[in-house]
Amino acid sequence: MTPKNHLTGDTPTPGAPCRLRPHRPGDIGWVISRHGALYAGEYAWDARFEAMVARIAADFIDRFDAQREACWIAERDGVSLGSVFLVQARGEATQQPIEGVAQLRMLLVEPAARGLGLGKRLVGECEHFARHAGYRKIVLWTHASLLAARGIYRAAGYTLVSSEPHNSFGQTLVGETWELVLS
Repeated sequence: MTPKNHLTGDTPTPGAPCRLRPHRPGDIGWVISRHGALYAGEYAWDARFEAMVARIAADFIDRFDAQREACWIAERDGVSLGSVFLVQARGEATQQPIEGVAQLRMLLVEPAARGLGLGKRLVGECEHFARHAGYRKIVLWTHASLLAARGIYRAAGYTLVSSEPHNSFGQTLVGETWELVLS
């Protein structure tokens, strides 16, 4: 399926350059919708995954600190092709920020745009922003089954620090924590 502009319905021009831009109204809903649809279609994850993405996205908007956090939308000709978020990492129990630690969240690249290097560019933008914002480390949580994403993280210098099996989104999965120490 060729992606369309979620606001106008336009399709991108083949071969046109892709750009990364900050989020704007309408983008967060697109991120939630595309995560839900793609993960249901590609991995048979149920609606609980989309609900989790919606909570993460709402927290991003509610807590947004432009000096410490960012969202990038990859687009071509106004058509959204991918996204990623960088936020302040928070303690699981307290939800208080963890000093000096950023968290990469919700990396997504549309199937029609895979192989263009967008995932690598989005992850690289997170690292650049994190360094500029003074973070000393980036962490992320992913799943062992997301091979392309794991390959991007590994190539960017992230290391797998822990993994744990769990049942979520109607599936038996292996959750993984990765980190990148920034020098």
